[in-house]
Amino acid sequence: MKHTANTNAAGEDALPRRLYVYNGGFLTQGRIRRILKLAGWEIRLGAPSEPDTRPGIGRDTGWVGIWGKSPTSHRGESVARKREAPVLRVEDAFLRSVHTGREGDAPLGLLLDQSGVHFDSSCASDLEQILATHALDDTALLDRARNAADHMRLSQLSKYNAFNPQTPCPDAPYVLVIDQTRGDASIRFSGADEMRFREMLVVAQLEHPGAKILIKTHPETVAGHRQGHFTAKDESDRIHLVTEALSPWALLEGAIAVYTVSSQLGFEAIYAGHRPRVFGQPFYASWGLTQDEYPVARRRRKLTRAQLFAGAMILYPTWYDPCRDQICSLETVMAQLETDAATWRQDQHGYVASGMRLWKRPALQGFFGQSKRLRFENKAPQANRLAQRLTRPHMSWGGKSGGADITISVEDGFLRSRGLGAALTPPLSLVADDLGIYYDPTRPSRLEQLITARSPLPAHARARVERLISGLIRAGISKYNLGRPGPSLPEGHRILVPGQVEDDASILKGCSDVASNLGLLQATRAANPQAIILFKPHPDVEAGLRAGAVDRSEALQHADAVIEDTDPVALIDLCDEVWTLTSLLGFEALLRGKPVTCLGAPFYAGWGLTQDLGKTPARRAARPTLAALTHATLIDYPRYFDPVSRRLCPVEVVVQRLEHGDTGGASLVNRLLSKTQGALTSYSWIWR
Repeated sequence: MKHTANTNAAGEDALPRRLYVYNGGFLTQGRIRRILKLAGWEIRLGAPSEPDTRPGIGRDTGWVGIWGKSPTSHRGESVARKREAPVLRVEDAFLRSVHTGREGDAPLGLLLDQSGVHFDSSCASDLEQILATHALDDTALLDRARNAADHMRLSQLSKYNAFNPQTPCPDAPYVLVIDQTRGDASIRFSGADEMRFREMLVVAQLEHPGAKILIKTHPETVAGHRQGHFTAKDESDRIHLVTEALSPWALLEGAIAVYTVSSQLGFEAIYAGHRPRVFGQPFYASWGLTQDEYPVARRRRKLTRAQLFAGAMILYPTWYDPCRDQICSLETVMAQLETDAATWRQDQHGYVASGMRLWKRPALQGFFGQSKRLRFENKAPQANRLAQRLTRPHMSWGGKSGGADITISVEDGFLRSRGLGAALTPPLSLVADDLGIYYDPTRPSRLEQLITARSPLPAHARARVERLISGLIRAGISKYNLGRPGPSLPEGHRILVPGQVEDDASILKGCSDVASNLGLLQATRAANPQAIILFKPHPDVEAGLRAGAVDRSEALQHADAVIEDTDPVALIDLCDEVWTLTSLLGFEALLRGKPVTCLGAPFYAGWGLTQDLGKTPARRAARPTLAALTHATLIDYPRYFDPVSRRLCPVEVVVQRLEHGDTGGASLVNRLLSKTQGALTSYSWIWR
């Protein structure tokens, strides 16, 4: 059966197995070579010969590696027969990438099969053996399968993902017929041929007289790489080709019946609630979840949806994490693919950016310029004109428009860096808001919509965000992660009062009656005369880079202590509650189970999770759980950049980088500029 790790049967480190290949793709495609190496296979040229008796290998003479049933597979098959060598058949996993391989996207996983290939029904592949013989009764495994299947459906993830889920589908109801590319091995080796597609279309019409028939064209056909079985000649008053890049899940939702030969969309149809009619013999057929025109006689077992998913998506594939460069779980790959797909959909047309300081521009290219490079303009009106000419969205830092029409506001995210933004440390997360911006309660923001949409939170999302919160608390992660220890504090009921930058937009937009650090201290003391009040100045203010300093003697008239040179998060565990204007520290305190009182209207106020003494928007009517609020805030809203792999990544990667200090930090030029700006604080308008 499957060999997916570089260990022997005893769990000890083992040398990689030799894999002799005769297909150039194994040599030229770095991702495939890397996954094979991590899975315990060493690619070789030549041919298997003498037995390999190295520790952990036994008398292995070497394996022959073959790509599925490709046109070049006969070369390896011939060598394997002559040398009596075992064969490893390699194929793309069922969640592959945003674009197809022919468009240059590397896979996020491989199927490494020692018995056959999953789409060849003439023999039992490793996958079929798993589905036929594995107990598939472990509660934890089946719970994972149900959650992952829901994640795949709700996030609209498919094998290829170059589509916009918001693109409207044809009006329902309709019968969905799924086309495939001509000559594909998955058709011939599932016992079908071109005539099966004709038969399928005829049967669909006969079984649904008068119904509209939609034929879903394969993505490679739409891209012009390979022909399909149906063309415009097959259209009629009731038969229509679907050649637009639509979400498969949206199409499946509007269908009253699904017909397929051997397409993976038939597998996905099962998890969209269908019992697809199958005219070939794909891996998911004949297990009791499909209507099989040509059943596979040896598949006698009846599986649940969760059992089929567990076998096909969790136990069978070898998944790869491109950020951490390691074999990983299905859940990790789904988070990465969700990130890849979402950012491509948002960024595919490119952007024109204004209000971006020179030191920020390289980081912004990494965040937003991976599909098309950003075009920068210094002033918003010129950027707006260029954006209109290029039909690109116009983005600006903090939505500073200068009277221009800004469509997207960009700001630092909530897990920013290890070091201050004012010290020119590049960010690990940014937010891009096409409605408003999270710190401005005077208008709706995309974050508000995401928080509302996350009520209630699906089980898969709840499990993920609970793991995230636990990881953040365990590692002591916050926005800036300054890493300074907590001090000795006076005994009593401690209230932490975080200072803020007083000319920060969150204060200017989100505060009314109380809008200063001194006013916050006065209000906190008035409401809590017996408490131990601890004032923590903002790091940027402490560094002399921003406004908001309170004279120490004046602060001590209302506070019991002024805590400086300390990581704010280190104080949260030492305090009983937090009083704040709009500080992110209030959100970080909520994550750690502390009561929070807000005198302003930060993004986390007004949802029933805080005591609100300021005015919060009436539109915040949803009552999300803390997990739902956190999912929207830390997973849905920001985007994250991994400084190690130099690619966009899920939040969990950035948490790991922050925990271990693998964040890159500011460049030499930025460090020198930061020191200069510290000496010239009064002229900070030049670089801010």
